[in-house]
Amino acid sequence: MNQYIICKMRGAIYSVLLEDGRAVEIHCDSEESKSALGNIYVGRIRDIAKNIGAAFVEIASGTVCYLPLEDIRNPVYVKKGSSAKPQQGDELLVQVSREAMKTKYPSVTTNLTLHGKYLLLTTGNTQINASAKLAKAEKQRLISLVKELEPEPAPEPAGARRYGWLIRTNAMGADRAILQKDMVRLLTSYESLIRGGTHRTSGSCVLSGPQRWLSRLSDLYESAAEQLVTDDEEIYHDIKNYLSVYQPEDLPKLILSTDAMQPLYKRYSLERQLEEALSERVWLKSGGYLVIQPTEALTVIDVNTGKYEGSQKNRQKAFFKINCEAAHEAARQIRLRNLSGIILIDFINMDAPEDNKELLEELDHLLRQDPVRSTLVDMTKLSLVEITRMKKEKPLAAQVYS
Repeated sequence: MNQYIICKMRGAIYSVLLEDGRAVEIHCDSEESKSALGNIYVGRIRDIAKNIGAAFVEIASGTVCYLPLEDIRNPVYVKKGSSAKPQQGDELLVQVSREAMKTKYPSVTTNLTLHGKYLLLTTGNTQINASAKLAKAEKQRLISLVKELEPEPAPEPAGARRYGWLIRTNAMGADRAILQKDMVRLLTSYESLIRGGTHRTSGSCVLSGPQRWLSRLSDLYESAAEQLVTDDEEIYHDIKNYLSVYQPEDLPKLILSTDAMQPLYKRYSLERQLEEALSERVWLKSGGYLVIQPTEALTVIDVNTGKYEGSQKNRQKAFFKINCEAAHEAARQIRLRNLSGIILIDFINMDAPEDNKELLEELDHLLRQDPVRSTLVDMTKLSLVEITRMKKEKPLAAQVYS
């Protein structure tokens, strides 16, 4: 059974996705702070650095963000200078697309995206598209349905731009009524955003999303969670209110655990699972182990034979077995620790090309199950497997220790 656990632990709110009692995702959020990720601001272009193809946008006093110039499509301007191109002093609506990481500025985009459970409304792409994870026939059905449901274009307020739709994986099997409800809510938010945002002053937060641990609930379908469990009454009521507005169909999944003798973090050994997710070494059932070492530029995962005691005669079979087990655990750890960017896996060298081919195919299959876009690039000449994974949030270690 897949369970989504939200509880207080170590002075923070932890959201943990369990598959048969084993964590595959852990998120840590401060009880006080709210993430700016997804917030929409009236930003002011402070500088334009043509040599790196970027603008630096101030969204609040002292908060400067990175905006790629090539990303400026269909911008919604609040205040525009005389030049048709973006220039210093222009004010426009921007959305935080990536949090600050170490020495890097937060990133913003002019592609404003409003999230629903089944649909995304986006101003950067005016087409109707569907998730690549949906089957072809289901894509066609849903795209046709969205086209039918979309209202006739009406005169838009000054400064407004057209929008498009992205149908989420969550929409698989969704009927007309469910999609229409999601669409109406997003269109109402969009119209309010454009009308209000274009009359706000520089540095204003035009749209602030719910707390991060609440907004993740929109991924309940994709995580296949059958239960949503908490043992905190305040958290329970916050979740209930959120689901009542945005995802009423998920309300039956919500459970308040009232066992005061056994809090959730003890019942599911969450502290132990967290420590394992922060540990450098991860043991495999075969006796082998992984060493996971994040660096400034990339993350390296080294596969070792460890305590495995197989015969020399069947060495290559043993290496293949350990590598396959390591591929499963590496895919889990990448998701669990929320590793992103470039990831290199140094598997144990194998002589047979067909073994390498089968290993890569299995790893590629495992990565495709990750809700965050992950790509197996190839195996290098040095037998290192290269993976890239989209950056969305800070890695787990940074969330816990920040």
